[in-house]
Amino acid sequence: MKQNNNSQEGFLLLGFSDKPQLETILFVVILVFYILNLVGNTTIILVSGLDPKLHTPMYFFLTNLSFLDLCFTTSVAPQLLVTMRSKDKSMSYGGCIAQLYVAMGLGSTECILLAVMAYDRYAAVCRPLHYAVIMHPQLCLTLASIAWLSGLVTSLIQCSLTIQLPLCGHNRLDHIFCEVPVLIKLACVDTTFNEAQLFVASVVFLVVPVSLILISYGYITQAILKIKSSAGRRKAFGTCSSHLVVVIIFYGTIIFMYLQPVKSRSNDQGKFVSLFYTIVTPLLNPLIYTLRNKDVKGALKKLILGKVIG
Repeated sequence: MKQNNNSQEGFLLLGFSDKPQLETILFVVILVFYILNLVGNTTIILVSGLDPKLHTPMYFFLTNLSFLDLCFTTSVAPQLLVTMRSKDKSMSYGGCIAQLYVAMGLGSTECILLAVMAYDRYAAVCRPLHYAVIMHPQLCLTLASIAWLSGLVTSLIQCSLTIQLPLCGHNRLDHIFCEVPVLIKLACVDTTFNEAQLFVASVVFLVVPVSLILISYGYITQAILKIKSSAGRRKAFGTCSSHLVVVIIFYGTIIFMYLQPVKSRSNDQGKFVSLFYTIVTPLLNPLIYTLRNKDVKGALKKLILGKVIG
């Protein structure tokens, strides 16, 4: 995205401006989801940090996920909300580039982190006697670091390649935020190399992690079937199915966005798909992974009652 005159002036983030009534409804929905996202994920971070009983590998990764989701949604939602309620749909060149790097880095990190969390659940369910030895603090820190660093590195590579593309006067982004496939689509030169690079990165960060997650949950399912108690099996299956719903929504929507040819992608479909993995899934994560969890609810009650009594 070489800085021609138009791109230096900024971009027009069109979003859903071609559908004014839908835009008004979506503004309210996105605002509510964003506020709930902030409250839910902040609560998880505070509770996990303040209650010693939750200082376990599972909640260490969940804290990372909550912080990640807070940053991911915040990199998209505020700017989107501002442009949706303003007649001026402009976004600065610097703001677009910053959003491009940050959103892709955080999204890529989450792809790896969810796979790490699936491995943690596999170790807890299938290797319970060795769980503490397998998931020792140093390994947890290493796995989390790999997730964060890999996401930031791939963002640096993919976004740096994208911003070199000349837009030849185009500055209308018919999307909800600055995203690599959308900017590639605006380029007026041959983008075969960029699309190939993006495809390879997408396979590494989408297909491989989701495959590992499904394998992990396959082993977890086998372990659950061995549980003699029918109530225990139902509870375990309920938890696993909830986790898989989040995985399917998150990976499914991103795969739709990144693994199909850039030129064949529908703008409207892309906007709604992007809403799912930037706004909806980050809210589902705290609801599914922790706020339905008895340990978290118990810790939250203790903290609230402690403050009230204190």
